[in-house]
This record gives sequence, structure tokens and C-alpha cells, in this order.
Amino acid sequence: MQHVHEFHIPVMGTGFTIDSPIKVAKYGISSVVSIGDDELCETMRQYYLGVYGWDYEPIRKWDEDYRARRITAYLNLLHKIVKKEFSAIQSREFSDGSEIQKYFEMLPETSELKRAYNHMLQTEDVSEKERMQNQLRSDMRAGAIDVNIMTKLDRQNYDQNGKLMSDDYSDALSALRGFAMSDLDASIIFSAGFNRRLYAYLDKFDDLFPDETGYIRKRIILKVSDYRSSLTQGKFLAKKGIWVYEHRIESGLNCGGHAFATDGLLMGPILEEFKTKGSELAAFLSGICNEALALKSRPLLPASPSLRVTVQGGIGTANEQRFLFDHYGVQGTGWATPFLLVPEATTLDDETRNHLASVGSDDLYLSDISPLGVPFNTVRGTKSEAQKLERIANGKPGSPCPKGYLVSNLEFTKKPLCSAATTFQKRKLAQLQETLAGDPALTLFQKNVWAKMSLRRSWAGALNCLWD
Repeated sequence: MQHVHEFHIPVMGTGFTIDSPIKVAKYGISSVVSIGDDELCETMRQYYLGVYGWDYEPIRKWDEDYRARRITAYLNLLHKIVKKEFSAIQSREFSDGSEIQKYFEMLPETSELKRAYNHMLQTEDVSEKERMQNQLRSDMRAGAIDVNIMTKLDRQNYDQNGKLMSDDYSDALSALRGFAMSDLDASIIFSAGFNRRLYAYLDKFDDLFPDETGYIRKRIILKVSDYRSSLTQGKFLAKKGIWVYEHRIESGLNCGGHAFATDGLLMGPILEEFKTKGSELAAFLSGICNEALALKSRPLLPASPSLRVTVQGGIGTANEQRFLFDHYGVQGTGWATPFLLVPEATTLDDETRNHLASVGSDDLYLSDISPLGVPFNTVRGTKSEAQKLERIANGKPGSPCPKGYLVSNLEFTKKPLCSAATTFQKRKLAQLQETLAGDPALTLFQKNVWAKMSLRRSWAGALNCLWD
């Protein structure tokens, strides 16, 4: 894969980058789409088919393998639109204000393509200039349409009759199948840890293995917090003949969303370990991978397979990015939250976008309301916070949880619940109130603290505050 830009736009939630490829891929900028929500993918497919005047045939819930088919259909539509928009830019004239000029003006000054473009601008010979322009058009590349799966969000699903379906129809496996069956030549990012069932399922898809030339059409990217995680997961996958094309290091402290902080290690030492051991990692994993591929009678990796190391999260300035390239030798960076302020790149309502642009450091905090049980970076004063407080005031704490993607708790039911769901919240609050009422060791002050915290945040936050 050729990368014409030094950065990518990482996945942000399920919705903020759901259609970012349509907005930025035509300019050579890569972005990542979450494929965890098949309903959202289907809604976006219907919308964009309407925008382009193409026919829409719905994939309805309970149709055979509907979740994977919805994801495949949406990714194929993204691919079709990006090809159309990119080809339109390629055919433009190199005139002031044209889209093709915009494509090249946004390239980094360090790229060979940008240097060739600048050289073309300085050329006065008409025929030579035309030849150079045609070469530039040929060398243009669209940005990647990469996808993301949070590996731990792998809910078991039931059919419309309430019968538990096989593992192949779990959330993560269905999403992987949807990507693997698509027309994309792209990467899938596995984030949030190790999923043995998901990794075992990779064997099912030929596009995840090298072809006769050593090229892998659908590549694996691991989002990791440190070198040990890359080594452990990379080795597990290599034993299955799966090559990890990119190790994407994410700052556990500074990235948006869940804060997966490392135990006392800052980004600098982590990047230094990748810098000093990167070649060793590539050689070690490729040896294991080729042994597995040989046993499967599949084509082998090339002698020196590409192993990219990239980093994302907490990068604030261009100088910081340049330092990461020059000092640690990373091959790419990810910029997420800043792009929430860019309507040309992400999908967000104007009110929230303006709110994000105006907040100060005191408005940012780590919340413990996530159903995953991991601290969550968030901001005060958002619509979602107002809705949360309104539900509490109306005696309905938690969420209706209509899609149920985070169901995992079996404390009160045989069928899993999400710990953020109203049903779970009410039962948990009642249980805690009963426990507190019967504990004479607790002071009235502690009980009042718990009551206030349970309203402001969540039962989990309340309990943590109480015992602290």
C-alpha cells in the first residue's frame, strides 16, 4: 500500500467517521470506519444511494446473515463512491482552484509526489508540462477506506425466535465477515484487546493471506498500547499464517474515548522500544508466519515483508508529529479529536461542534460511566449529558439501550444486559440501597455521598466514591 499522506483519521465512535472516506479519500487521506453498528451502516447506505440517485434494496433485520451483508453492502458503496469521486478529480485540469490542484496542495512537502508537483509548476515547456501532469495523474492514490472492530464487543446473538445462534453470527465475527466479503483493498483494525474466537475465524478468508506475488488484499492492523502487546498478538496471528501489516500504537492517556492507560509507561519509552526492536519483531514474526503458510500450502510472504509502526493519540502540533517521525522513525500518525472540528472530514451536528471548540481544560474529565468498566474521556455540557440527567430526573436512569451492542452482564438475568441499560441500573440501585440501609457501619454522610454520586454519575461511580 502506498500512503500519500503522513497521517490518517482514526475511528471515532460509531458515527463521527462513518462516512469520512466519502469526504476525504478522494484527496488521498485515509480514514477509519467503525463497522460495529450494522443498523447505522444500513441507514447510511440508504441515505447515500439517495444522494447519488441509485436504487436502494433494503437488507432487513432477520434476513439471512443480515448483519454481515449490511456491512458488506455499505463498504462496497463507499468503495464505489470514492472511485467515482477520485476519478473525477484525476480528470480535472491543473488550474487555479481546481480539485486536482487541491489534492496536490494538501500533500506534505516531504512527499515525492509533492516535489514532482512543485517541479511541474516550475516547468515552462508546454509539452513537458503536459507529460508531467499526466504522470502526476497516474501516480495519484485515493485514501484508504479502513475499518475498525473493537474485539471485546462480541455479543452472542439470538434469532427472531429467541434461539441462540452459532458463534459465526456473533457481532465481531459477523463484522469481520462483512469486511472480508467486500470489494475493498484495505485494512481492518483490531482494537481493545485479544479475542481468540475472532482471531481463529481469520482462517476462513483468502484475502487475509498473501497471494502469489506476496500481496495481501485485506490487511490486519493491531491497535496496541505497548511492544509486548504487539509481540504477543502478532505471534498468535503469525502461527495461523496471518501477517500483521501495521502495529498502531495508541496513547492510553491522551486519546479520545476509553483511556487504556499503561502501567507507569509513557509514550516515549514505548516508542523507543519499537524503534530499537522493530526489525527484530518483523524478522521474528515473518519467520513464524511463513512456517505456518508453508504448512497450509499457501504462498509465502516476501523476504522482507512490510511492517509499519504508526502512532496516534495526544499529538497536538505539526512539530510534535515531525519529532515522532524524525526521532522515533514512525511511519504514520493518527489525528482524531481535532478533526471533530472539521465538517469537511467528520459528521457531527453544528451545536456540538461549536461546543467542543469553546470548551476549556476544566470542562474535560475522566468519567467512569462506560459499560465497559474503563475510564472514559469526555466533556461537560453535551447533549448526551443533558439527556442523562433528564432521564435520572424522570426516574429512568441509564439508557433504553435499543441496539444492545454492549450487553455482557449476567448479574440479574440469564440473558446478558448492558450495565448502562435502565433495567440494569434500576436493579443495581435497588440492590445498593438495600445494602446501605442494612450496614450500620456507614455514616449518614457516606450514605448521602453515595446518593448524590449515583444521581450525578452512575452506580459504579457512586460505589467507588463511597469506598474511597
